[in-house]
Amino acid sequence: QAQAGWLQHDFGHLSVFSKSRWNHWVHKFVIGHLKGAPASWWNHLHFQHHAKPNCFRKDPDVNMHPLFFALGKTLSVELGVQKKKFMPYNHQHKYFFIIGPPALVPLYFQWYVFYFAVQRKQWADLAWMLSFYIRFFLTYLPFLGLKGTLGLHMLVRFIESNWFVWVTQMNHIPMHIDYDKNVDWFSTQLQATCNVNQSLFNDWFSGHLNFQIEHHLFPTMPRHNYWK
Repeated sequence: QAQAGWLQHDFGHLSVFSKSRWNHWVHKFVIGHLKGAPASWWNHLHFQHHAKPNCFRKDPDVNMHPLFFALGKTLSVELGVQKKKFMPYNHQHKYFFIIGPPALVPLYFQWYVFYFAVQRKQWADLAWMLSFYIRFFLTYLPFLGLKGTLGLHMLVRFIESNWFVWVTQMNHIPMHIDYDKNVDWFSTQLQATCNVNQSLFNDWFSGHLNFQIEHHLFPTMPRHNYWK
């Protein structure tokens, strides 16, 4: 599931085939049939992220401020001055491990993707999603029963969630997070991204998103060329 996530990311960025429509078609299959999520949902969120990375209220990836976490030096100081104590932020480095990586996919994405598809009437995406669940349950029900199959599904989502959050946050959250200052596009991308050391394991584990700087500057570039 994690590797299928990096793969759909490639198709979503039109970085595999030379023709855009081929990328769009396969993207729907990979994220819909192999992962059970709508392509339209990913596009809606991810395109906003690339346009304004780490810009509060414009990048959906930092919407967890201030509901669960205080992010960035500027926003954190502003929150402290306003004395908005939604959560005990001085302990966020501890509870991050409980409500961050483990919970995002199984407790939030799991139901929100269906809500998104139905609300926006993305019926083709919904059909692809249902094909994932039909295939999954037909495969495992005979061996594990209903409870076992549901348990396996949640276990997979739990492991995937930890994997996904660590990779996607390690190269953005340490960087500058603030309101949109309308800085030029190039500088905006550089302020919000950082790289992680290159190795065979890191390349595989992160789907080459350890080269986050290169990815944000050249989002349609095939991932195996980032190192160049």
